[in-house]
Amino acid sequence: MPSSPSAKSAKAAAKLSGSRKGGGRGGLPKKNRQIPWLAIGAAAVIIALIGALAYSLVPKYQEKADLEKFTPSADHKDPSDSIPGVVKKEYPAGLHIGPNQRVAYDQSPAFGGPHDASWATCTGVVYDKPIRMENAVHSLEHGAVWITYNPDKVDAAGVDTLKSKVQAKPYSLMSPYPGLDSAVSLQSWGHQLKLDSADDKRVGQFITALRLNNYAYPEVGADCSTIAFDTDNPPPFDPTPPGPDAVPMDGKGLQKDPSEMPGGLPGVPGVPGLPGLPGAPLPTLPGQAVPNQPQAGPAQPAPGADR
Repeated sequence: MPSSPSAKSAKAAAKLSGSRKGGGRGGLPKKNRQIPWLAIGAAAVIIALIGALAYSLVPKYQEKADLEKFTPSADHKDPSDSIPGVVKKEYPAGLHIGPNQRVAYDQSPAFGGPHDASWATCTGVVYDKPIRMENAVHSLEHGAVWITYNPDKVDAAGVDTLKSKVQAKPYSLMSPYPGLDSAVSLQSWGHQLKLDSADDKRVGQFITALRLNNYAYPEVGADCSTIAFDTDNPPPFDPTPPGPDAVPMDGKGLQKDPSEMPGGLPGVPGVPGLPGLPGAPLPTLPGQAVPNQPQAGPAQPAPGADR
């Protein structure tokens, strides 16, 4: 029986529909969709770099912001008062001994009192050997911070951490201290902080508060460089107890060095009695206020004493 016109129409419509769905010979070819792996990889690298920079820089900016409150000023002369564990003592200044004398220090390490006429170079020097305490104390009188550590309690990573606080930093020095009763001890004139770890955040706080803090050390304006101290072969540390001939802490029998009295020119050994240079800026660190400088007095005759 011949197909009806409606059946033929239905078959034709089905063929046409199939042709459209399948694309047929006359249909447009499909395009393969490519994934832009190169662009995705570049974006991933950029994101990783941004993350690494943030991971590295954000803590540094945060640390800097946290340390700002420990910067000394006329209204906040001794920010170390806010640092837990800091020990403070008053000591007489300008009392000098000879290179073969010792002082019966009341603290270990010492952080004030009579000291050698020659200071240890404190221009950001990291000493590999223990140094003579009497020289280091004079550096503190000039406004330096002295970092000491027990080599049996601080590993190489800890030593590197401490070095980063000292190297190329003016008015600072660092040396091992055998037998130290803590891992780390920081000293400035009249101040000390003992810590159990080189990573303790109080290391930075102490340095910020007291290194070259013109309100907290006696010999403001004194230099930290000297040709009188051999940094390659410094006077050795003596671990033995001082003998009966050691100079007492009150400096009995010593006279104050005239070059370290008001009106002298600090920081220049052998040139005492000269008035301070009017208008010459005192050494300060970035962000520190400069205290009022005393007016120059009349010149005094220069005695032969050497600092």
